Amino acid sequence: MRTEPANVRFGDLYKVCETHFGKPRQSGSSHSIFKTPWPGDPRVNIQNERGKAKVYQVRQVLEALDKLKEG
Repeated sequence: MRTEPANVRFGDLYKVCETHFGKPRQSGSSHSIFKTPWPGDPRVNIQNERGKAKVYQVRQVLEALDKLKEG
């Protein structure tokens, strides 16, 4: 994901988010929203675009995972 954020399948990103953040608080529409354990803007939002994840959302997930590692 880090080397090619433009080539990440949505299903793979969804599984990563579900593993680290739990079940999404919203899914079924075009967006899946996952709650994060820190205050502030406590969510990760991912979106399916023809089977692929959006690049900026892949980067946001990677940043959230890095933040989880630090904490």
